[in-house]
Amino acid sequence: MVLGWTKHGDGKHLAPGEVVRPDERLSWPRMVGFGAQHVIAMFGATFVFPLVMGLDPNIAVMMSGVSTILFLLIVKGKVPSYLGTSASFVGGVFAIRAAAGGDTAGADAIVTGAILVAGLVLALAGLAIHFLGVQIIHRVFPPVVTGAVVMLIGFGLAFVVADTYWPQDHWVALVTMLITFVVIVAFKGFIGRIGVLVGLVAGFVLSWVLDRVAGPVTSVLPGANLRDASGAACQPEGPYCVATAFPHDRVDFEPVAQAEWIGLPEFHGPDFKTSAVLLVLPALIALIAENIGHVKAVGEMTGTDVDPYVGRAVAADGLTTALASSVGGSPTTTYAENIGVMAATKVYSTAAYYIAGVIAILFGLCPKFGALVAATPGGVLGGVTVILYGMIGLLGAKIWIENRVDFADPVNMVPTGAGIILAIGPVQHFIGGDFTLEGIALGTIVVLGGYHLLRAIAGRGPGPAGGEPA
Repeated sequence: MVLGWTKHGDGKHLAPGEVVRPDERLSWPRMVGFGAQHVIAMFGATFVFPLVMGLDPNIAVMMSGVSTILFLLIVKGKVPSYLGTSASFVGGVFAIRAAAGGDTAGADAIVTGAILVAGLVLALAGLAIHFLGVQIIHRVFPPVVTGAVVMLIGFGLAFVVADTYWPQDHWVALVTMLITFVVIVAFKGFIGRIGVLVGLVAGFVLSWVLDRVAGPVTSVLPGANLRDASGAACQPEGPYCVATAFPHDRVDFEPVAQAEWIGLPEFHGPDFKTSAVLLVLPALIALIAENIGHVKAVGEMTGTDVDPYVGRAVAADGLTTALASSVGGSPTTTYAENIGVMAATKVYSTAAYYIAGVIAILFGLCPKFGALVAATPGGVLGGVTVILYGMIGLLGAKIWIENRVDFADPVNMVPTGAGIILAIGPVQHFIGGDFTLEGIALGTIVVLGGYHLLRAIAGRGPGPAGGEPA
């Protein structure tokens, strides 16, 4: 079912152990709340990663909404998921900008052109999976690998919490986390289901109150108060010019006041360079594994067979990446943050994602609302994301347990352990020139390649098919 949902029960309550399936919904006011929660969950990374890559975050937010709706249509509503900005291309984009002159309009076009081609290649890979059969995926990505990929996706984002969000205000982060804990567990009704959103709003209000009662907090904000080794102000941010701690308000409403209510982002077209395309293509290995891991995680949570839609999901991600980059947007991927929200709420309805997509499009067209969400303090995001990323990581363990993966076997244990550590690090591996593999991308490649290499050395031939234990 692509559109049209059956009301779950009375539309208001979930009995213990029940879930709202993808083709079901609660009352529409409640679904709007869940949709808003999904927007909040994806907004931080979807807004921040374009900034890291030098692309327009407003385009990224708007196109994430368009991409999510298109994705749901392509997978026929069978795989509830949100498509936000992918971080897998960051290393390749840095390399392209280093060769193309840095943060310029010409480099922007080359970056988006390379990503567009990569998106089309990803779409072709998805079509191959769809028509050649999901058994190919079962052999390439058996349970030990898919579980590891899901785990390293979640745990591999730990550095974002540890290095970026939590240090901005560790006490607010801790309180936000605890509030979210309590709301999710203590409230069994609708409030408990939107515990992440409640925790985020509570943390936002707490930050605003603390600004007025306790005064500014002294911490590091990414991109702010840049100083060199001598302590002098410098630009741009880099190895010898870093953000340093300074007193600042936790909540800054100035960008909200300055932003327009209605406005179009600044679109631009792509420029195609073969050398640039080659720099981003390796990221597709991690992206395919990431998509499969996310789809498998959704299947585990919903208790449904999503194998027939794996190829569609990968192809849809490729098409939406190409579409978004064609107008100057960022690459897309299915989002772990939103899978974490589903795991916390037990609401898997695709209606929430359609609503989230529409809200994201409106945010993209309304700079003021985007600025308001972007004003969420980093400490608050730290308290929320530490829960979401952790839940995603544990979904990987759930896949292992349910498929009885044998970790007494070094073929399973060795590459899995190494890949997860590389992702959590995150460890950087310099390939050559300005190209670097790191974190989730590097960990995924080590898990996938290492597993199949060790199977070949052990003389076991192709990996197990279907859901057989690895």
